[in-house]
Amino acid sequence: MSRAVIFDLDGTLIDSAPDIHAAANRLMAQHGFAAFTPDETRSFIGSGVPHFITCCLTARGRAGDGALRARMIEEFIADYETAVTLTQVYPGVMGALDGLAGADLALGLCTNKPKGPAHAVLAHLGLDGYFPVIIGGDSLTVRKPDPAPLQATAAALGARDMVFVGDSEVDAETAARAGVPFVLYTEGYRKGPVERITHDRAFSDFTDLPGLITDLLS
Repeated sequence: MSRAVIFDLDGTLIDSAPDIHAAANRLMAQHGFAAFTPDETRSFIGSGVPHFITCCLTARGRAGDGALRARMIEEFIADYETAVTLTQVYPGVMGALDGLAGADLALGLCTNKPKGPAHAVLAHLGLDGYFPVIIGGDSLTVRKPDPAPLQATAAALGARDMVFVGDSEVDAETAARAGVPFVLYTEGYRKGPVERITHDRAFSDFTDLPGLITDLLS
């Protein structure tokens, strides 16, 4: 297929913040640190596990401990592989994906979540069949907002024309650096107001998405 829609995962297709919060607090308790609030861990999401753990340690005054950081990254990913029970698909996602696939559009996933946990949560939620190509935060040596993961996803799909759908400043920067139209889901994990995030279209209801994509790719 020459046309594709590529999605971010956390905060775009799924609300995984509750599972991430629970996994983070299990890890913090294991190392004797105080727990975080849901809003705190939510603010750390978006740039991959290493960045997430750095935020956790910075908030607890241990940012400079490289050995601890490396150990906690490994431990978090191991726990995160099965942290799927609190995660939910946003309303309307499956209908939108069905509509896009029915319009002869290839679907791909480009996320900073490690590939193992991404596959696990997609399978748990019944979304795995939609995405023949998944590029995770550990698939390449770089992560979003570097454009390489998005470009790799498009190349694997054989796409010449594409739209990237995401929820955050990181996703917006990724699309801009790749020279790709960006559609912003406004109900995810963005840090600032919608008007400060560069985007071609924005939506809050997934029933609107197929029409926006058709408009952008026409």
